[in-house]
Amino acid sequence: MAYPDGLLGADEHVVVHKHPHWKMLIVPVLVLFVVVGGGSYLAALAAPTGWHVPVWIGLAVVGAVLVVWFTLAPLVRWRTTHFVVTTHRLMVREGVFTRSGVDIPMSRINSVRFRHGLLDRILGCGTLVVESASDEPLEFDDIPQVERVHTLLYREVNDDPRDDWDNRAREDY
Repeated sequence: MAYPDGLLGADEHVVVHKHPHWKMLIVPVLVLFVVVGGGSYLAALAAPTGWHVPVWIGLAVVGAVLVVWFTLAPLVRWRTTHFVVTTHRLMVREGVFTRSGVDIPMSRINSVRFRHGLLDRILGCGTLVVESASDEPLEFDDIPQVERVHTLLYREVNDDPRDDWDNRAREDY
């Protein structure tokens, strides 16, 4: 299924559609385990006391707030962040309640670079750096398979039909 069809032009097709790398979910999952484990331990400690019910309610409320804030919110943020390369532009959309987005036409992209350290190379992700005609370079972190995305984006930037016409015109002279 293509990225939201309402955002694509009639002759525009999705080349790459990615969410950020799953590594950004490691800390939220660890927080979930710590909250559930710690809450269970504290609930077991409070069980033999006469006031265990209010303690359990308090633990449940605190645990629910921590899980929503530190686990569920990052998961939703990850799921609603889109990095999309189409045949005409590069789009980045993020946010749930407050959406923000960046669109860069392929014709405005000057260069595409990537970088990734040792851990990023092991996990298969990295940072994509896109330089457009008038803006400072934009960095997109935690892009899965960043080298593949870099190559595909580079091909899309340099696959301009006008270039083919210009090359044919030069060959005629």
